[in-house]
Amino acid sequence: MKKYLLFLCFCGLSLIGKSQNESVEKSTYGAQAGVLGIWAHREIKLSNKIALRTEIGMDAGFWGGSFYPKNGYLITPVITLEPRWYYNLDKRIAKSKNISGNSGNFLTLQTSYHPNWFVISNYDNVEVADQISIIPTWGIKRNIGSHFTYETGIGLGFRYIFAKSVGYLSNEGEAAMNLHLRIGYRF
Repeated sequence: MKKYLLFLCFCGLSLIGKSQNESVEKSTYGAQAGVLGIWAHREIKLSNKIALRTEIGMDAGFWGGSFYPKNGYLITPVITLEPRWYYNLDKRIAKSKNISGNSGNFLTLQTSYHPNWFVISNYDNVEVADQISIIPTWGIKRNIGSHFTYETGIGLGFRYIFAKSVGYLSNEGEAAMNLHLRIGYRF
């Protein structure tokens, strides 16, 4: 009987030692850089699988062609709010994969606002009309070591441009795509 009790105790201890909490973190924040910008973000737990991500940063853009005397670039501020559903945390834990820092696959509804506060550009008098975009996005976020992360995502949605605010006759709505690849640091 003592052997059976000892065996059950060791099995119970090994299960307790290996288990991870199948939940997003209560709060995590960091900075990310990608091909077209730099951003600071924070994710706050709403439920075991859903986190609310807030982000502020600088988006970049490039243009060129025969119409312009030289190629151009611009950098403008962006504010983003997105609820993220991390749908594969259970599967990652079952395979003994790390989920710290909300490492997993996610679905989100990325809502971004580009205000016309200022523009950094190699052209003078460049303005960006206020615009808002709502883009359903699928993505993955993974850890590289204990602090570094990488993230990629793709989505297709809608963007509304308040063009009247910069002198055009009418505002405009159009399809918008979210395609991102970022490397970041988690504090």
